[in-house]
Amino acid sequence: MKRHIRTRAAIVTAALVAAGAVTAGVSQAAPEHRSKAPKASKTEIAALFDGWNAALQTGDSDKVADRYAKDAVLLPTASPVIRTDRAGIVDYFDHFLLNKPEGEKIKSVINVLDSDSAIDAGLYVFHLTDPKTGEKKDVEARYTYEYEKRGGKWLIVNHHSSVLPAAS
Repeated sequence: MKRHIRTRAAIVTAALVAAGAVTAGVSQAAPEHRSKAPKASKTEIAALFDGWNAALQTGDSDKVADRYAKDAVLLPTASPVIRTDRAGIVDYFDHFLLNKPEGEKIKSVINVLDSDSAIDAGLYVFHLTDPKTGEKKDVEARYTYEYEKRGGKWLIVNHHSSVLPAAS
């Protein structure tokens, strides 16, 4: 019985040593693939929303779509359709921009992951104007923007926005 326990202990120890070696190899190899640039500041990441919001103000869906990566995913506030290419993103904003949206952040939580990626999540409100009646209304929503720096430019790679559910 003691011999069996020692054999199992030796096997477990060998497995842990091997796992540790693999982990050490991964942690030593990972920095080679990361950018040497310093991490972005939270202020820099927060300003990306301001640029996106300014693009909304132009009323030009192509200018808004320029803020998204070629392979971006958009889960939009006012549509059940997931947009996964530029044409789909432009199509969504062709319709959404008719309401003259103005975004305003209510609460933002920014996580800078490294020099080339960051996430901004929180709550915002869209001030909208009905194109037919001129009636104004506000729509509160949750959001998540995932940004990546590609070719030296920050782009949205994933954007989720959904109407804020009523408090329960």
